[in-house]
Amino acid sequence: MLKSLLLLGLLLVARSSSAEVTFDRDVMAVMAKAGCNMGTCHGNLNGKGGFKLSLRGADPTFDYASLTRGHSSRRINSAEPSASLLLLKPTMQVPHEGGRRFDVDSPEYQLLRDWIASGARRQASVPTVKQLVVQPTDIVLVEPSQEVRLKVTATYEDGSQADVSRLAVYEPAEPVFDISVDGLVTRRDFAQSVVVVRYLNQQVPVRVAFIPHRPGFQFQAAIPVNFIDEHILRRLKQLSVNPSPECDDLTFLRRATLDLTGQLPSPQVAQAFLSDRSSHKRATLINDLLDSGAHADFWGQKWADLLRIEEKTLDRKGVEAFHAWVRNAIATNRPFDEFVAEIVGSRGSSYSSPASNYYRAMRQTDMRAESAAQLFLGIRLQCAKCHNHPFDQWTQDDYYGWGNLFSRVDYEVLENDRRDKNDKHEFNGEQIVWMKATGDFAHPDGRVISPRFLSNAAQRNAPKGDRLQSLTKWMTNPANRRVAEVQVNRVWFNLFGRGLVDPIDDFRATNPASHPELLDQLTSEFIAQHYDNQWLIRTIMTSRTYQISSIPNATNESDDRNFSHSRPRRLAAEQLADAISQVLDHPLDYDGYPRGTRATQLPGVRGLRSKQIKPDDGMQFLAIFGKPPRLQACECERNNETTLAQAFQLVSGQLLNDLLARDNNRIGQLLKANRTHTEIAIDLYQRALNRQPTDAEQATINRLIAESNNPRRSLEDLAWSILNSNEFLLRR
Repeated sequence: MLKSLLLLGLLLVARSSSAEVTFDRDVMAVMAKAGCNMGTCHGNLNGKGGFKLSLRGADPTFDYASLTRGHSSRRINSAEPSASLLLLKPTMQVPHEGGRRFDVDSPEYQLLRDWIASGARRQASVPTVKQLVVQPTDIVLVEPSQEVRLKVTATYEDGSQADVSRLAVYEPAEPVFDISVDGLVTRRDFAQSVVVVRYLNQQVPVRVAFIPHRPGFQFQAAIPVNFIDEHILRRLKQLSVNPSPECDDLTFLRRATLDLTGQLPSPQVAQAFLSDRSSHKRATLINDLLDSGAHADFWGQKWADLLRIEEKTLDRKGVEAFHAWVRNAIATNRPFDEFVAEIVGSRGSSYSSPASNYYRAMRQTDMRAESAAQLFLGIRLQCAKCHNHPFDQWTQDDYYGWGNLFSRVDYEVLENDRRDKNDKHEFNGEQIVWMKATGDFAHPDGRVISPRFLSNAAQRNAPKGDRLQSLTKWMTNPANRRVAEVQVNRVWFNLFGRGLVDPIDDFRATNPASHPELLDQLTSEFIAQHYDNQWLIRTIMTSRTYQISSIPNATNESDDRNFSHSRPRRLAAEQLADAISQVLDHPLDYDGYPRGTRATQLPGVRGLRSKQIKPDDGMQFLAIFGKPPRLQACECERNNETTLAQAFQLVSGQLLNDLLARDNNRIGQLLKANRTHTEIAIDLYQRALNRQPTDAEQATINRLIAESNNPRRSLEDLAWSILNSNEFLLRR
């Protein structure tokens, strides 16, 4: 009881100079604190139990009407405040499906009771919150410390301030902390995560880390190569984590070659690199890989995924034209701002103006708006289509204003010889993308929101004129850092398997970067380098952070977000298919593409989309290992998780068994050339693992072949075992 009275006293002191309870500031805060306006409760699209509130308190006017009209005699009883359902239900004095939200002796109860007793009025003018400050915001606590209290201060537009720690909402991003009603964060286990502190219309992320005490810990790390290492090492030292040492040359060679080209290094390249004694050979290798056609193939394919280059909506000729345009942009190192500008502002023939295929794949305004926001700005805008975004700053008006930038895109279908005459989403033939002079994207309430950019700037309405051209100028203006920031994060993700912001296309205040200062500096440098993608890749790959070993130590073995060691990950679908083909020296067939086409060179995904033709083994293999069907503009569509179906495909799948048994594969070629079994074994190891078998491995191989009645079958078994080994399947 004493604790509740003390809390109530703090709550009363925290109010403005007027003791009057306000609806917009106090009552709305209590309902948010109690979770009443969450999507799982009365903030649901249809409400709960006949009572609906705006999601997360986005519309106080609507909420006041919901509370005081209709069933007001039941929810609000000014004559007998304690009989109000607004108090009886959350305290479980009458049945409440949402359970107990606060107690009768709590400050929340007293505040609502005072408001009801004073007439349940809504004041005409209440200063809004302009800033929310949380102290501290970046917390590292070392055992035995196990708790920290957050102090939350609100600054209002009239300049007044209040301690709102009791009324703020505390939402941990992961269930690794316990958080009390007044902001006391207590560790459950050693962990790092983010706590989002929310009060009315403001949200602030707080980074919290509880780390174990390590007696005698001494920070040990190699000298930084560039500013990337400085940022990473600074954070690791703060967390009492030692990075793993630099990886060996063979690991680096395979890692860099797979990351930049999607292929394994050839035995000849591996031998030359490993025998090279120069101090700059890693930098030289990176430059050589960036200049290779295989790099343009592999990284062009990454963008083909995101730009939805697939045949159902584009047709084969459109796919090939758009893919060739993207690949050429990678091959010529086209500045990223120019790349984005041509895509976003594109129009014309889907054959002669390839970038226009970006809009051909998205026939509706909402699809275009959501795709562009997510792909180039890292904003997942979908939630704001029906209501203000619950986790971000964007309102429903923002959604329809942004959508209006794309509302006048239209199509002239010159021909459409589709295979499935009943499928209105399939197109086969040339189309012209153009801009209509009229047409708007109307808000559900009938209003037309003027075209606006997704910006925090006070003036964010798009100028009159060509809407897409205005958009491209805004997006590629160096002052608008977001486009560059998202690209930096995407490149980082492709090289490390995790973004500085993760998920990589979900930039918001409540999902902060793991290393915000590093992301900021990389973005500034990328812009200063005129959006040079190769400079960005080279800078990251020459850092010690990229070249670190995947072997953990006692301090970093549980770290999965601070880049203290490389994260082993399975080869992507195309990498794996090409690697198997490369080792066995036998091409795979891909649904109508010329024989010898590598998986990383495929322009489209017809084998995954066709309803008329059963996909061949190559396309089925890619689908099983996670190649995306390109129906979403999102990296999340690619699945790099391991599955039982993948294990079966490698252990007993038709494709691998057929390749192993082919007379003219690598084993057959070497047998016909009268190579010894030992030479064949060494060749397979060098092609698959870029090393020779160890003495123990070679002794085992010799014994198995000597005991076999069918040496060819034994060599196939050897190749099968190599191709199923973690050393082959994982990028380390």
